Amino acid sequence: MMNIENTSIQEIKTITEAQRAFFRSGETLSLKYRQRALCALSKALKQWEPRIAEALWKDLHKSYEEAYLTELSIVLGEIDNHLRHLKHWVMPKRVSTPLKMMPSRSKVVAEPLGCTLIMAPWNYPVQLLLNPLVGAISAGCTAVLKPSPYVPHTSKVLEEMIKETFRPEYIAVVQGNREVNTALLKERYDLIFFTGSPQLGRTVMRAASENLTPVVLELGGKSPCIVDKDADIAMAARRIAWGKSLNAGQTCIAPDYLLVHTDIKEQLISALKKEFTRLLGPNPKESKHFVRIVNERAFDRLMGYIQGADVVMGGEYDRSERYISPTIIDRVDVNSPIMQEEIFGPIFPVVTFTSTDEAIRFVVSREKPLALYYFSKSKRNIRQMLKYTSSGGTCINDT
Repeated sequence: MMNIENTSIQEIKTITEAQRAFFRSGETLSLKYRQRALCALSKALKQWEPRIAEALWKDLHKSYEEAYLTELSIVLGEIDNHLRHLKHWVMPKRVSTPLKMMPSRSKVVAEPLGCTLIMAPWNYPVQLLLNPLVGAISAGCTAVLKPSPYVPHTSKVLEEMIKETFRPEYIAVVQGNREVNTALLKERYDLIFFTGSPQLGRTVMRAASENLTPVVLELGGKSPCIVDKDADIAMAARRIAWGKSLNAGQTCIAPDYLLVHTDIKEQLISALKKEFTRLLGPNPKESKHFVRIVNERAFDRLMGYIQGADVVMGGEYDRSERYISPTIIDRVDVNSPIMQEEIFGPIFPVVTFTSTDEAIRFVVSREKPLALYYFSKSKRNIRQMLKYTSSGGTCINDT
């Protein structure tokens, strides 16, 4: 695997100082400047699409179809949405004036924050770096972009694309490992946008607190996939298999574990086996649509969950390719590590329940999930699940 060269501390300081000066010049404030920058990013993405797709294949074995669906199309759609609405968003909004302030008039005026830092993870390295950039451009900010070193081919291609498209005092890419992250976070920004693990999120929040910098954190978590006894099992299995297969489960909102009614457990597992085979073929290793684990450290962590477990489907692996097949583990101890940590891979532990109330109690007794998936035909049970659980987002009868 190729290595990414660390950006020097002096270069980081030079970039951030240049961006602060450029923002103070006022050049980024006009609507036309922002619109031109958005159009330039859209044009660059389309021109660089083959190279980006090739890099994603080299780093993650991500097929062109999956790369376009989960990366490129999302950013292009975001740009189109901003171009449609930006003129309206930047206009001052008239609001009512309190009686005690009469006869004055009141407006809400949207202002850019200034110099921003965007730190992206490796699992969706294009869209999770560039989607926040679209917002920064629309807002009239400058941006320092920090891609992940774990996907070096993709990070290098994105750096080259940004360098060709924008001036570094406006938008620049900084490369490197955690030492570079530490150096970056010592600089002062007006906003930090971080996507990644809760552990690194705490580090970012601590560093930002020194300058009282506002932070947007997009973190992961254990997202339950609950299948009740009245669910459409065939439909549930098809949609769950797709959700878990996408990016080989390396998605912050991937179904993390199966919470299934004990009466239908065997039927659901049988249906899931059929659907994983339908999606990826009898040997997922040969499928061009099944992503690999990002690195050896992540591979070894995931294999630690499988070893000694009651594997009822899958369990095949190849460390040389960082390949792990979709794997279902039955009879899981709810206090074991696999039920405490975000899995972030193609492994599905199964936990059973005997009533909807029991499933709800299980979910609310644990950390709030980023996503919750519930499969049921009962409107009453769906209402109960929505009322008594809390998550970043809830999806009914789909993933």
